[in-house]
Formats: sequence, C-alpha cells, structure tokens
Amino acid sequence: MNNQKNIEILNDVTAKLIDSCKGYQMCAEVSEDNLLLKNQFLQRHNDRKIIVNEFQNKIKSLGGEVEDTGTMGGSLHRGFTKFISVFKDDSAAAIDALDTGEEHLANYIADKIKEEEISTDAALLLNRAHASAVSGERFADLLDG
Repeated sequence: MNNQKNIEILNDVTAKLIDSCKGYQMCAEVSEDNLLLKNQFLQRHNDRKIIVNEFQNKIKSLGGEVEDTGTMGGSLHRGFTKFISVFKDDSAAAIDALDTGEEHLANYIADKIKEEEISTDAALLLNRAHASAVSGERFADLLDG
C-alpha cells in the first residue's frame, strides 16, 4: 500500500469533514430559538469532530501533514447559505444547506472508497465517515420533512 496515496485521500476527506463540522456549528447558531434542535446539531458537530480527529491521527501515523482547515468550496457554501437566509428562514436555509452538504460529502467519500490503492485501515475510516454522512443526510431529510 502506498502511504502517500492514503495520506492524500484521508487529507482530502478530512478537509470535507471539517467543512461539515463548521456546517453543523452554523446550523446550531441559527437554531438558537429551538434548544432541542440546537443540541442535536451540536451533538452531530461533536460526533463529526471525533471522526476528524481519527482521520488526523491516522494521517500522522502514516507520516503525513494533517489537514486542519476546510475547503474553499465549503466556505463558499456556508457563505451562500448565509446569503440565502436573508430571503428564507434561517433554520430552513441551514437545513437545506446541511442536506446538500451531507449528500455531497457522502458521494465524495463513496468515490474515495473505490480507490484501489487505499489500505484496509484507511478504508475502515472512510466507511465510518461515509456512514456518518449518510446519517447526517437522513437527519436533514427528516428535518426538512
């Protein structure tokens, strides 16, 4: 197995996972009036942060430099969501953005899982992150009702 390829794939996904952490944080911030919903967003943020830490630890163990920022696309997505919330209820805009983001994340990770050169350990992490993204998408779908 090629460590460099594993590091590259894990770092790519880590950046997207960091974006999703920031997305859940943003959702919690706009849900101030609904304590139950805010707490659900914060719990998902914390769960996703644990996955980010697992990815970063694996990258370190492979001798790689750890990704610790999100992506430009994620930043633009959050900015667009804030813009849309001017015209739409903040919570509804955040939930729409969450649904779109989690779907994108799940598809992105699914593509990375198909890479031929990844190690078993990397594949296990990717599968865990994929399951989390699919769960997040289902959660957003339930909220969107």
